[in-house]
Formats: sequence, C-alpha cells, structure tokens
Amino acid sequence: MPLILLVVVFYFLLIRPQRKRQQEQAQMQNNVTPGTRVMTTTGLFATVIAVEDDDVVLEIAPGVETRWVKASIGRVLVPVEEETVDNGVGEPETVTDVQPADAPEIRGDEGSTDKKS
Repeated sequence: MPLILLVVVFYFLLIRPQRKRQQEQAQMQNNVTPGTRVMTTTGLFATVIAVEDDDVVLEIAPGVETRWVKASIGRVLVPVEEETVDNGVGEPETVTDVQPADAPEIRGDEGSTDKKS
C-alpha cells in the first residue's frame, strides 16, 4: 500500500505539472504569428517574420533574418509601456519595454523605500 501511495504522490506532484507545462509551451510555440516579439531558448530577442511548418523566420536586427525551429522559442514578449528618452542627439527616441507574457506586471519604484540615516 505505501508503494502505491508513493507512486500516486509522485504522479500528482511531479509528472502531471511537468506534462502540463510542456503542453502549454507547445501550444505557445504553435500559436506564434508574424509580428510577435519572442525570446529564444538561447536568449536571443527577435521579431517573427514568417511561420512555416516547423520553422519560424526571425528578424534579429533590421534586415537580418534567420531561420529557427519553433521549439527554440522560449517566450513570447508583450509590450509593457512606451516612454520617450533623450538620446543625446537632440531628437527624442521612443523606447518600448517588453516582458515575458507570463511574467507578473512590474511597476517602477512603488515598493522601494529610501531610508537615510
């Protein structure tokens, strides 16, 4: 009886959650569309240009396109906010921050406290 209980516990605590994560990852990779910002499993940030059977074409810089397998997409990134910054040349530049779609929302310095002694 204890052996059967141990197998059941392992199934619900280890095997089932891992299988669920794998299914979610595969679904995310299959639902990628052109124009989506992604991060590969190796940490490369790019924009999806085209989606083919098991391949995606990623633009890593303007005019630089590479072909990857869908399984190499680690995360889909979503824009958080746009802000205008001074680039030192006299023209303001718009910067868009991105974060993983599954990451909690992060907002500035709301939680920080400055203590001066």
